[in-house]
Amino acid sequence: MTNRRHSLRNIGIIAHVDAGKTTLSERILFYTGESHRMGETHAGTSHLDFDPQERARGITIQSAATTVHWRDVQINLIDTPGHIDFNLEVGRALRVLDGAVVVLDGVAGVEPQTETNWRLADRHGVPRLALVNKLDRVGADFGRVVDMLQTRLQAPAWPVQLPIGAEAGFVGVVDLLQMQARVWDADDASAPARVTAIPPALQAAAEAARARLVEAVAEHDDAILAAWLAGEAVAAERLRAAIRVAVRERALVPVLAASAFRNRGIEPLLDAVADWLPAPEDLPLPEGVPAEGDAADAPFAGLVFKLVADGHGSSAFVRVYAGRLQAGDVVLNAVTGQRERVARLYEVHADRRVAVTQAQAGDIVAIAGLKDSLTGHTLCDPRHVLLLETIEVPLPVIDLAIEPKARADQAALAKALQLMQRQDPSLRVRQDPESGQTLLSGMGELQLEVAIEALRAEHGVSLNVGRPQVAYRETVAGTAELTHVHKKQSGGPGQFAQLTLAVRPLSRGDGVRFESRITGGAVPREFIPAVEAGVRRAAQAGVLAGYPVVDFEVVLSDGAFHERDSSAMVFELAAASATRALLTKAEPRLLEPVMAVEVVSPPEYLGAVIGDLNRRRGLVTGQAQRGAASVVNAQVPLAEMFGYIGQLRALSSGRASYTMQLDGYQVAPDRVVAALREGDAAVAH
Repeated sequence: MTNRRHSLRNIGIIAHVDAGKTTLSERILFYTGESHRMGETHAGTSHLDFDPQERARGITIQSAATTVHWRDVQINLIDTPGHIDFNLEVGRALRVLDGAVVVLDGVAGVEPQTETNWRLADRHGVPRLALVNKLDRVGADFGRVVDMLQTRLQAPAWPVQLPIGAEAGFVGVVDLLQMQARVWDADDASAPARVTAIPPALQAAAEAARARLVEAVAEHDDAILAAWLAGEAVAAERLRAAIRVAVRERALVPVLAASAFRNRGIEPLLDAVADWLPAPEDLPLPEGVPAEGDAADAPFAGLVFKLVADGHGSSAFVRVYAGRLQAGDVVLNAVTGQRERVARLYEVHADRRVAVTQAQAGDIVAIAGLKDSLTGHTLCDPRHVLLLETIEVPLPVIDLAIEPKARADQAALAKALQLMQRQDPSLRVRQDPESGQTLLSGMGELQLEVAIEALRAEHGVSLNVGRPQVAYRETVAGTAELTHVHKKQSGGPGQFAQLTLAVRPLSRGDGVRFESRITGGAVPREFIPAVEAGVRRAAQAGVLAGYPVVDFEVVLSDGAFHERDSSAMVFELAAASATRALLTKAEPRLLEPVMAVEVVSPPEYLGAVIGDLNRRRGLVTGQAQRGAASVVNAQVPLAEMFGYIGQLRALSSGRASYTMQLDGYQVAPDRVVAALREGDAAVAH
């Protein structure tokens, strides 16, 4: 581990699916000397996509970490998935990273998952570089992608390079700081770029682009502003230093050009990572971490952001924010209150582990030996307790009924599901209250397919699997209040609890809230948590169709108790029963997940595509041209999207494609509720 935090970069590579993230990561491994053979995603030889399912499917499923060195800088790199089903991997990586490289397809530009990842990076305050990749492809347009960054994402994106050549003729880049060209004469990665003069045909465009870059940087640097106003030239090193500050403050996103598959543009990107993305010490420490002096000398604090169980055993990936950690140390889990012993520490290189003796502030390491720590938990010095911001886990949108083929597999299935939920908190397991079936819930069909395959291949469980079902939710549209009395007497100790509760709706995404306004001891303080537990238990199964209830608040305003016959258990039972009655009175509504769908189609099929979306209860929200293709954006209920890919291929002779991601929950029509009550929970047409 490095002892020089200024020579450390913790970065992630994020993008829409198929933008070339993993290919870029493989080139980074090669050019930094970490690997001596370039892996290829399409050939199933990627070092970072080492899971058998990743290699078979040709996609990244779980984020992979590795460590490389470029110049005098150590780069801890995390390659993240591009598919929306695995977006938790992106979110929890961005939570602990100091910078990111956003990769964009030179043809498609800003795609739906690009927007989602960009918003995640904004939420976590992560500085970024943008790389326009695949510039060797037909239809690639560097300028159009930069324009999309500025208009669709409202990003302060400014090119620091211009491509030399287009499509198959893309051979190099113009460096707008040095005002020189770097040209790759062959696809051979061992052939270094030639530094040459800017091609005459690009000279005027390069001068104009550099002037715009200097003007953009001048807004954030007084010295460059003074030089710009005076008409003086700005030296490359002065401009480079100012860009570093602007990137750190998220006031500028440098845009670079590349074709990772053709081995063009990788070295300049690594230079940009070293020059412009921040070191740990460049950024403010999380709230609660002492800011005085060197963070490495502060009491230990770290965040668990990922759990894995593989050939190396069970380990937790931890970002160290302060202090030092050594094998054998005892740390406190600030969430559970339990002490944990650090058995071993590892530096991670994809599927390899290298044992280290110490980790310090800024490092990302794998820790073996933790028993009760989960994703989002804070580890700290037992004598200096603090709690770091946790990691948000999205709600699942699809359910799948599963059961073991043999009764003997029941215990193995339960153990495997528990392990999988520890590793991927976006997977949920629950029992259907009516059928008693085990329901595995996730973010999409692909995630559930991967989970089922893992249960069979990795855990050896033979399964019967139902068809996918929409993970509906319930809520309330009105308000209600009632006083509920729970009273039982059967010869022995009695049961008594009286509660006055009120319910009101909340905004989408607010979840379930509980507030106590008890005064004067009408309900003893020790029973209040039991009342809240009863409310939350009732919210697990709604009154319309048994789905979890969300986005409502229950207020406890009054109550009564009995000295002998009242207990926490009785108040919990009373609260659950009262909440169910309240939900019935407060205009219950069914919520269905609605997806943001983007369809890319040849123009001649546009009418058929829009007509089909309308038949699926879709609302078209926009149309655009992307090169020669037409792009349709729509909001469509998830229930209507099962089997869509087959229909879309039939409509377009196999030439159209689509992507979708969760847009939010909306109130479902009455006929959907009726269909669910009749038992057709999978497709409510």
